[in-house]
Amino acid sequence: MKLLVVDDSSTMRRIIKNTLRNLGYCDVLEAENGVEAWNVLISQPDIKLLITDWNMPEMNGLELVKKIRALDIYDDMPIIMITTEGGKAEVITALKAGVNNYILKPFTPQILKEKLDDVLE
Repeated sequence: MKLLVVDDSSTMRRIIKNTLRNLGYCDVLEAENGVEAWNVLISQPDIKLLITDWNMPEMNGLELVKKIRALDIYDDMPIIMITTEGGKAEVITALKAGVNNYILKPFTPQILKEKLDDVLE
């Protein structure tokens, strides 16, 4: 299964990718902001899951989620947001925009595994 990890921090992308690989997900693409992620998504229609940060330059994660959810072809794509935005209002905003699950930074590999299992069931 092909996954896309979006975060403006190369260190965070590496941490997420390494965790995913340890969980058996080896086909992991990456992007450093929403604009780059959008270009990857439209050029690779076989991406099955998106993991995105919220706070990024050019196009943030919330804007990316809204753009993705505006197209019917992405209705069933699970989206997990990993972010430092932990307020109740932010979580509700992200869920209303179409995020399937939400992880606060910092997180453990076990948390990522649980959230992945949840959205892929």
